[in-house]
Amino acid sequence: MPTRAARRLATIASVSVLPLVFTSGWASGINAYAVVLLLGLFGVTGVSDDIPQTLQRPEVLIAAGVLFLCEAVADKIPYVDSLWDSVHTVVRPLAGAWVGALLAGQSGSLSDVAAGLIGGSTALASHTVKAGTRMAVNTSPEPFSNFALSLAEDLGVGGIVSFAMFHPEAAAIIAAVLLVTGLIVLVFLVSRIRRFLRRRAQRREERRLASRAP
Repeated sequence: MPTRAARRLATIASVSVLPLVFTSGWASGINAYAVVLLLGLFGVTGVSDDIPQTLQRPEVLIAAGVLFLCEAVADKIPYVDSLWDSVHTVVRPLAGAWVGALLAGQSGSLSDVAAGLIGGSTALASHTVKAGTRMAVNTSPEPFSNFALSLAEDLGVGGIVSFAMFHPEAAAIIAAVLLVTGLIVLVFLVSRIRRFLRRRAQRREERRLASRAP
């Protein structure tokens, strides 16, 4: 039977890893490759001793770096960003679940399954916010808003994940506020997205009818 002190230490360790799991899940929903790359670099450089060895492997860092560069380009091009988001509807939640499970396994204090569920569900929620916001931004004819939004996302993910290495609880609170705010904004953007999709479908139908005209 574990002693009361041991159970207390396990509880404290479990609580301490939860903020990082949540923050990494939120960030994975926006840019999963940046999260894997940053965490791996933090581990390799000795910034944190809590980073799993899997994330520090050279092949993982190289793959994450290459894919991060691909996303950095695709994410700033109108409509290409939405296509990229649709492909990553599965990738980002899975990445969030994978990173969460690895972090939990490293701490040895939280169930891998529970951490995977937290990281994956949080990543799915933040991915939904990102994809929906990008669809709304793509209704604007100018391309600069895509670039600015993508740059803000990259800097935000990098800043909050880095901040989480030193202040995990505060970083998790910031991530939670950003997630809730994003979901609220997305609700107001839904009508704009629907109008844009209806106009686009109408234009396609008009072109189709025009091509059939003698």
